[in-house]
Amino acid sequence: MSEQVQTKFPSDIEIAQANVMEPIGDIASKIGVDEESIEWYGKYKAKLPLNLVNESKIQQNNLILVTALTPTPAGEGKTTTSIGLTEGLNKIGKQAVAVLREPSLGPVFGIKGGAAGGGYSQVVPMEDINLHFTGDFSAVEKANNLLSALIDNNIQSKTRNLKIDPRTIVWKRVMDMNDRALRDITIGLGGTANGIPRQDGFNITPASEVMAILCMASSMEDLKRRLGNIFIGFTFDKRPVYARDLKAENAMAILLKDAINPNLVQTLEGNPAIIHGGPFANIAQGTNTILATKMGLSLSDYVVTEAGFGADLGAEKFLNIKCVSAGLSPKALVLVATIRALRHHGGASKEELNSVSVSNVETGFANLAKHIENCQKFGLNPVVAINAFPTDSEQEVDFVIAKCEEMGVNAVVARGFAHGGEGMQLLAQKVVEEVEGGNNEFKPLYDWALPVRDKIEIIAKEVYGANGVEYSKKALSDLSKIEQLGLSKLPICMAKTQKSLSDNDKLRARPTNFTVNVREFEYAAGAGFIIPILGKMMRMPGLPSIPASEGMSIDDNGVVSGLS
Repeated sequence: MSEQVQTKFPSDIEIAQANVMEPIGDIASKIGVDEESIEWYGKYKAKLPLNLVNESKIQQNNLILVTALTPTPAGEGKTTTSIGLTEGLNKIGKQAVAVLREPSLGPVFGIKGGAAGGGYSQVVPMEDINLHFTGDFSAVEKANNLLSALIDNNIQSKTRNLKIDPRTIVWKRVMDMNDRALRDITIGLGGTANGIPRQDGFNITPASEVMAILCMASSMEDLKRRLGNIFIGFTFDKRPVYARDLKAENAMAILLKDAINPNLVQTLEGNPAIIHGGPFANIAQGTNTILATKMGLSLSDYVVTEAGFGADLGAEKFLNIKCVSAGLSPKALVLVATIRALRHHGGASKEELNSVSVSNVETGFANLAKHIENCQKFGLNPVVAINAFPTDSEQEVDFVIAKCEEMGVNAVVARGFAHGGEGMQLLAQKVVEEVEGGNNEFKPLYDWALPVRDKIEIIAKEVYGANGVEYSKKALSDLSKIEQLGLSKLPICMAKTQKSLSDNDKLRARPTNFTVNVREFEYAAGAGFIIPILGKMMRMPGLPSIPASEGMSIDDNGVVSGLS
């Protein structure tokens, strides 16, 4: 059915290394940016200055969101589809750029691999993007850890001590690596010269509130304001303490002075791509920065962007949080599905995922149908992109296309992995038809001003399909603190498993008759959202038993292999 993987089909890194890249100044000129305006990071990467954001052009141009059905552990190819769609739009004569998130080193060296696309739908230089890139993640890490150092220094200080109760501190250190041993640690041991002993821990850098803030900020001034609003904990007499009380926001912003500028790279076919920010979607908002999206809309007629994991996570947050905060309105939405994922949701075992089963696809379609319905609740009629695999059968694909048609939705086989833009022209044409038809009118699912529990119930019932929501005693206590801190009018950023529409990762397809359980709350006062935590969500992942790093190598010429 597809030529996605052929005999001796080259690996992602082999395809990327064989590509002849254009100088980044030439790429900038394709979106009307003079090479003197960009900040060069070598030959093929650059930073774009914020003065290129043009608010008057943003609403005139076309924002396309790429999301997916509930994914399998292998992922369903949102980034590959986003890049391929960008190539396809340019192939049919539209000016388009991709605006994507930056990869995190933890998953790159762990199990997930990189996030630069795949096959012939990639952004390059692939190795740089997947590794240190332009240092944005490092800057986020340093800004986060500066605040941690200032907190512990203040506790130790005898002159400007804010009397922070160490037992209430919620701020953690971060590093951009999967390392389960750092989840819960004790610091300050070894005597009084080393600080006050207390419990602490590390999150992975994409889970830092600093990353979320970078992605929500609209300017340097807004960045500083949000950094100052970071909630740290309480004093011994129960007063809230924020980063601004430690006078931390300006120094943190200085560390982020370059990271705030979006990064310009290119696709394999020489089209511009903007990559900036990288929060996870199961515990944060899962979208690139507002500034990068606005930059793309300022410089190009079409912007293709993605949101992490399934539409119940990244897309819901993109639409209810990012779009409302930034005043953005998508003109079209692409919902990525794979036959393999539909088999999974139909009950196929891991060993059966590549075996043809129309009955499993029929059962699993319930998951895709729910995501289609959810997109329509936002006023957006999706175009379904069936990301092609060689194990797909004609009967399975035809079934999905016919069922989507019954729901009033176009479904198109997407062959970007094997054929790049050439294999994505039909999808591009269907997306343009949606945009030019003017039938989509985005509307958020809830009003931020509603009570917190009402907002959570709307998401749980409307998006997940739950019967209701239950709260632990700790969650109810946290809810009182949210109201005490004056944060109840912030939007909701659910922390939930990406493996199911429910909060139980064992429930596939379209679960029914279930209750969502809120274990506790976190409150990202700086980023500007409330985080209900459903189940045990890990903010510091661990490595698998055989990490991807074991298969990587570099030769005497600096050529990397085994990276994907």
